[in-house]
Amino acid sequence: MKKIFIVFTLILFTSCGMNNQVVTKSPDSSVELSFKVNDGRPYYSIKKNNKIIVDESLLGLMLKNNLDFTNDLEIKSISSSSHSSKWSPTFGEEKNILNEYNQMKVLLSKDSLEMLLLFKIFNDGVAFKYDVPNQKNIISYNIIDEKTEFNLSSDDKAWWIPAFSYRRYEFLHAFSSVDSISKKYFSKNVEDISYDSLGIDAAHTPFTLKKKNGFYVTIHEANLVNYSSMTLAPKGNGLLEAELYPWSDGTKVKLNSNISSPWRTIQIAENSSDLLLSNMILNLNDDPDEEIDFSWVKPGKYMGVWWEMIGTNESTWWPSANHGANNKKVTEYIDFASEHGFDGLLVEGWNEGWHPGWCCSGNGNPFSFTKTQRDFNLPYLSEYALDKGIRLVGHHETGGQIQNYENQLDDAFSLYQKHGIKFIKTGYVNDVSKNIKRIDENGETVFEWHHGQYMINHMQRVIEKAAEYEISIIKHEPIKDTGLRRKYPNFISREGAKGQEFNGFSSNGVNHITILPFTRMLSGPMDYTPGIFKLNNFRYVSPDNRVIDKNAIVPSTITKELALYVVLYSPMQMAADLPNHYLAHPKAFEFIKNVPVDWSERKLIDSEIGSHLIIARRDKYSENWYVGGITNENEKILSFDFSFLDENKNYKLNLFSDSSDTHWRDNPMEYQISNQEIDSNSILEFRMAPGGGFAMEIILQH
Repeated sequence: MKKIFIVFTLILFTSCGMNNQVVTKSPDSSVELSFKVNDGRPYYSIKKNNKIIVDESLLGLMLKNNLDFTNDLEIKSISSSSHSSKWSPTFGEEKNILNEYNQMKVLLSKDSLEMLLLFKIFNDGVAFKYDVPNQKNIISYNIIDEKTEFNLSSDDKAWWIPAFSYRRYEFLHAFSSVDSISKKYFSKNVEDISYDSLGIDAAHTPFTLKKKNGFYVTIHEANLVNYSSMTLAPKGNGLLEAELYPWSDGTKVKLNSNISSPWRTIQIAENSSDLLLSNMILNLNDDPDEEIDFSWVKPGKYMGVWWEMIGTNESTWWPSANHGANNKKVTEYIDFASEHGFDGLLVEGWNEGWHPGWCCSGNGNPFSFTKTQRDFNLPYLSEYALDKGIRLVGHHETGGQIQNYENQLDDAFSLYQKHGIKFIKTGYVNDVSKNIKRIDENGETVFEWHHGQYMINHMQRVIEKAAEYEISIIKHEPIKDTGLRRKYPNFISREGAKGQEFNGFSSNGVNHITILPFTRMLSGPMDYTPGIFKLNNFRYVSPDNRVIDKNAIVPSTITKELALYVVLYSPMQMAADLPNHYLAHPKAFEFIKNVPVDWSERKLIDSEIGSHLIIARRDKYSENWYVGGITNENEKILSFDFSFLDENKNYKLNLFSDSSDTHWRDNPMEYQISNQEIDSNSILEFRMAPGGGFAMEIILQH
């Protein structure tokens, strides 16, 4: 990370103004944060352009031993400051990131006890957090409840997925009023989850809503470390309350000393496109520790011995006549990946522990992360790959058996370091609610939530341990992204949504991908695994039965699959399909090979949540641009404007677009390629088919 410049001014306030209320505005004065203590209870509210975003909402924490930081509070002091700086991520969506905000610190007291509320007001939203310093009169810092409220309106409608349910974040999105958030509503309107859903009704974050007054708002959190994931529970009349995942004994957060909560973030935009331009989550995280060198972390593109287990169903993870991770097949993939300029090759099913019933309850045989299958020679294959300019991407599926994995971390990472493996895809498949086994201090087996503090701390240990061995992590079934990749660049990508894999064995539906950028993607990069070219008639009934499953379909078009490399940001992108499927479309495959993973600039051309998204990105290492556009089930005719290009410069356009007959269901693999000279004044008309898209490569001509 490189800091460009810093401007910092400090102003102290000794009074709170009239009615015990203080107001702080954003640098451009468009966002207004109001704070007050009324009858001993702390409240905040937010406006944007004088319109209410969050109405008066309670703040506070409740600790063990009946210590309640929600009432009988007084303002002890208030200070205010301003900050403006620019910094450069090692890699990302932009070369330079502006971090500019006004800050307010409110020190609250209760008898002899103190709690600090810290607010940051950005031009595009508000963030706040709780700090409870060490104090001699606090016996326990364990949190039994967080009383943060988000007082919205019953008329506000949100895109959401259920919390406290069996499958982590891997759901399609519901769209409803905030008061309708419930498992019952989700089961009736999206997917039946009633058979395995413990706990309360709540929604995960990022939680995106469109307010009746026209503003778009996303509620999330940043810098989630040694705490519990925040969900949002409806309380009626538009009120949402933070609900933390509890430990098995009911405690929400267990701490030995002071409390420093994650940031609670409220991102505000006047349109859906502006939501995607925010860097608030990253700005609320820290730079890497100065003594740690992360220069070895490199973005790239990889292929994998993966889709033939997930998608085409021709191979198995476990030992069989159709075992995918065998020496012959892996060398063939290495050769292909090397010939076409890829950086890595993922291999799943290489290690002991895989068996036909391994998925998905956390009760299978424990995996070994150092012992290989008999037909997989790790030393030979890693050396063969390195000679070809390819690094193997390791795979650690834990099955949700955390202690088994932690016991092997050093041995497993040491093995990979020895063989030059720089990336690991980790997995935590356990599809049963509250089913992460832990041995407690009494030696008893207890069961924890996937998103509770226990798992958050585990995943933090993994990323820090991986850094010791110069290994980057692509985490599947993860804890949600909260910007930690800024401090830990080796936390390079994660899944954390219903990704492409579901199109292999079920279907995400045609519109799901038009919602993800405005929900899941607002938290950070996603390993969606795009680039499927064989979109129907691709799946066998079973590895032993080579009859084609006619019902299997990826609800997309080839041009839409190309567009996803631009639309869905990840610094480690996968070309997920099989080599022979790419060879059937060599020119489209060239786009995947050429499209960068590291960018200097982004432009949002047009969007509407659930309808369409068009985004342009400039390559970090050239003046070339790439554009991706996707749509829902409805056809769209575009009149495309290139005014985002530099004036008085000429470019060559390579356009991959749907043909007049393309349709995601009936004719998904037909497309057309056109090439022409353009400049910033050019306008081009073309079609996005139902469920389709387009991709552009725009090359500066010298």
